[in-house]
Amino acid sequence: MKVSEVINVAWEGLATNKLRSLLTTLGVIIGVAAVIIMMAVSAGTEATISEQINSLGANLIFVSAAMTRGFPGAPNSSGLTYDDAEALRSQIKNIVGFAVEQQTSATIKYGNVTLEDITLLGTTPDFPSVRDVAVASGRFVTQSDLDHTASVAILGSEVAQELFGNTDPIGEKITVGSTKLTVVGVMASKGTVQGSNWDERVYTPITVIFDKFLPARFAAMAGNNVRTIYLQAKSKDVIDDAIVQVKLLLARRHDVSLESADFTVRTQEDIIETQEATTAAFRNLLGWVAGVSLLVGGIGIMNIMIANVTERTREIGIREAVGATENDVRLQFLAEALMLSLAGGVIGVVAGVGGSWLFARLGDMRTVVVPSSIILAFTSAALVGIFFGYYPANQAAKLDPIESLRHE
Repeated sequence: MKVSEVINVAWEGLATNKLRSLLTTLGVIIGVAAVIIMMAVSAGTEATISEQINSLGANLIFVSAAMTRGFPGAPNSSGLTYDDAEALRSQIKNIVGFAVEQQTSATIKYGNVTLEDITLLGTTPDFPSVRDVAVASGRFVTQSDLDHTASVAILGSEVAQELFGNTDPIGEKITVGSTKLTVVGVMASKGTVQGSNWDERVYTPITVIFDKFLPARFAAMAGNNVRTIYLQAKSKDVIDDAIVQVKLLLARRHDVSLESADFTVRTQEDIIETQEATTAAFRNLLGWVAGVSLLVGGIGIMNIMIANVTERTREIGIREAVGATENDVRLQFLAEALMLSLAGGVIGVVAGVGGSWLFARLGDMRTVVVPSSIILAFTSAALVGIFFGYYPANQAAKLDPIESLRHE
C-alpha cells in the first residue's frame, strides 16, 4: 500500500470520530505545551540572573570572608578588613579599581520629610566604576572624604526625589540617624538588582560608617571588618592571574594556608555557573513533570486505538479479505496513532509558545522560548505516538480475517 493511501485511510478513520480524536490528543497537547513553557521559564530565569550579575560591573573579582566560628574581629577569629582591601589595591597587578561596602539601615530626615529603613552604604571612591553605576549630578566619595571621615552623602535617585522633589539637593544637609550629612551628589537610576533597589540608598564614605554608624559594641569587636571586597581587573585575560595573586597575598596576611583559607575568591562567571546549576536541576524536575503529561497522553492514545481496533474488527476483516496484508493493517493503525500524536504536537507547540508569551506578559517572571525545547517536545510527541500506537496496530494486524468477518 502506498504511503498516500495509508495516510488517507488513517485520516478517514480519525475523521469518523472527530471529538474523540481531539480529546485523545489533549494529553499530548498539554505535555508538549508544558515542556516548552517550563523550559522557557527556566531559560528566562537563567538569563535574568546572568544579566543582573553582569550588571554589577565588568571583570569583577569577589573576595568574601569565609563563614567561621566566633565573632568577626574577636581574638583568633578571621575575616576581611578594610586594610586587606587597601593592600590588594596597591599590591596586585592589573587591578584598576576596588570597592568595599559596609551597610546599615537608618532613618533619614529633611525638613518635614522622614524616610525609614533606608540603606546607608559606606563605600570607596571607585564604587561607581567597579559596580557600574553613574553619578547624575554632583560628585561621589573621594579619597579625601575617606581620609578625613567627611560627613557627606550621595543620594539614590528615589531618595533624592522623595526628600527634595524637583529641588537641587546639592549642598543641603540631611539628618541620618542623629548625624548631619551634607549632600554632595545624586546617583543616576539603577533600578532593582538581585532583589535590592539601588535607587533607595544613601552612600557615604566607609570610614563614616565605621566611625559613626556601627553600634559601639559591634565596632569595638569588629573594627574595620568588611564582608566583601570587589576588585575590578584590567581585562578578562588577566583575571585568573589576579586571582592567584589575591589568594597568595591574603593567605600571607592572614597567616593561613590556601587549604584552610578564611576567605573565598570568585568571579561573575563562577556565580553564574552556580546559579545555572541550580536552575538546571529545577529545569530537569520540570521536564520530568512535563514528561509524565506526555506519558499520560500516550496511554490515552493506546486506549483509544485499542477501542478503535475492537470497534472496527469487521472492517479489518473486509480489508484483509480484499487483499490487505498484515503489514498494511499495521501501518494503517500506526499511522492513525502517529497522526493523533503529531496533531497534538503541533497544537501543543502553538500553545506552548503562546503560553510562554502570555506567562511573561501577565506575570513578573521572564520567559525565553528555547528552540531546542520545541524540537524536543515535538519529537517526543511523535515517539509517543509510535510507541503507544504499535501495540494496538500489531493486535489489529494479527486478527484472523474469518473471525473478523463474523464479528458483529
